[in-house]
Amino acid sequence: MQTKGKHRLIDIRHLTDSTYVLQMERNGLQFDAGQHILLGAAGDLNQREYSIYSGNRDEYLEVLIKEVDDGDVSKKLKNITIGDYLQVEGPLGYFRLDTKLVPDKKFLFISSGTGIAPFHSMVKSHPELDYTVLHGVRYGYEGYERSHYDKNRYIQCTSGDETGHFHGRVTDYLKAHPIDNSTICYFCGNFKMIREAMDILEKKGIPHHQLHAEVYF
Repeated sequence: MQTKGKHRLIDIRHLTDSTYVLQMERNGLQFDAGQHILLGAAGDLNQREYSIYSGNRDEYLEVLIKEVDDGDVSKKLKNITIGDYLQVEGPLGYFRLDTKLVPDKKFLFISSGTGIAPFHSMVKSHPELDYTVLHGVRYGYEGYERSHYDKNRYIQCTSGDETGHFHGRVTDYLKAHPIDNSTICYFCGNFKMIREAMDILEKKGIPHHQLHAEVYF
């Protein structure tokens, strides 16, 4: 019998040398797209918050993780063996879509690095969504599973090379392009990016109540 909170690892997809997706048994976990979980190896007291990457209709549960130099949990999880168990607590958080607005509103998802994870979940969970993903990374190869998005709705901003759709940071893109002031905007990723992007959009006339943020680092 499955122990509550224990989820067996099904697969691991290595997207870059440092970034990977863990796929585990869902075990009936119910969540809203945008929420996060506390995750660690089974029996390990060290856990970290990760946004749920999978859609809420998927049979499995996924998270997108970047290994960091001082990240004890991200290093351990990268080397976990398929079939081993993970400890999951949650779901947690209030970073989610107002589903009443989904049929009629445009959504702009602004992310840096693995901050794209909750938006991947939102797009998978709501295929009818009228969305644009603005994804800021250093290099083009960091467009994590970009083929999962409608190619006309995914804009990659690369600051370290010119292989993206736009050369520069997401904040540079926002300064250079008009944004419909009825757009509902969500932000996830680097705190500095979020702060600057929200300021830019408010100056462009986007009301503050249409700006929703999730900060990770």
